Amino acid sequence: MTREIMQVTPLPTFMMNMLQEEDYIVHDHTHIIDPGALSKVTALVGTGVSKVDKKLLSMLPNVKLIALCSVGYDGIDLVAAKEKGIVVTHTPGVLTDDVADLAFGLVLSMGRRIPQADRFVRNGDWVSDLFPLTHKVSGATLGIVGMGRIGQAIAKRAVAFDMRISYTSRDVKSELPYTFHSTVEALAEAVDYLVVAVPGGDDTKNLIGASVLQALGARGVLINIARGSVVNQPVLVQALKDKTIAGAALDVFWDEPIVDPELRRLPNVVLTPHIASATEETRRAMAALTMDNLRAFYAKQALPTPVPECR
Repeated sequence: MTREIMQVTPLPTFMMNMLQEEDYIVHDHTHIIDPGALSKVTALVGTGVSKVDKKLLSMLPNVKLIALCSVGYDGIDLVAAKEKGIVVTHTPGVLTDDVADLAFGLVLSMGRRIPQADRFVRNGDWVSDLFPLTHKVSGATLGIVGMGRIGQAIAKRAVAFDMRISYTSRDVKSELPYTFHSTVEALAEAVDYLVVAVPGGDDTKNLIGASVLQALGARGVLINIARGSVVNQPVLVQALKDKTIAGAALDVFWDEPIVDPELRRLPNVVLTPHIASATEETRRAMAALTMDNLRAFYAKQALPTPVPECR
């Protein structure tokens, strides 16, 4: 089988180097030089922002693998892929710690208002004023929406801060010592900080909407390190403006990298540019696992990490 692949998003330089060192022929879907490339390509490679729909797949008759350098794959039309006998792989596990670290960093940033304190000092406000009192994080109640690998890693960090931990997920995790709530609303009503750690896609689209934010309440804080689609962003903006909730910390957005100007203006919000897994160590580990999936595919071996729907 030919080792001609197509990148559907920009790839890290170190991953491009790995592909070149192993003699892959890499086509860029935004700049096709070889007119026959579409029929030669047998695998697609991309990151978590990849968009692969039925129309694109119809133009690639010999593609049998979509290898994603990410844990999320909600931009892939899985139905169309499976109809064409295409397997999708991703990179779960290797980014768990980094995502959990950032999630808890955002909890601390919101509770102690660290970014606002930084601006207070930089702007010279400390000369003539005192920074307002913040809220204690240790001993507070943390709610986690989704208790998979990342949710459990976030809970592990919260334990070190003596936080009371509650969660909701598809199933009760009887092996875990945390309080289960059957609905997101019930969870939100019971906690100070609500961290969203579920996959994107149709099943979770706008999962965090008006009823959840109302339940979270005027002292509650929302943290989203999952996917922008999980939170109803216009509803969130209004809730922040109305002080229905105390604040939000967001690493993901609806139309990233474009961020709603109202979100950028709000003082009770901390924003980061989708960097939960963006460390040198983790991105290299993700690239290595993606390469493992590619190698296995071309060697006709079992794929290390197919997405659940393709197992």
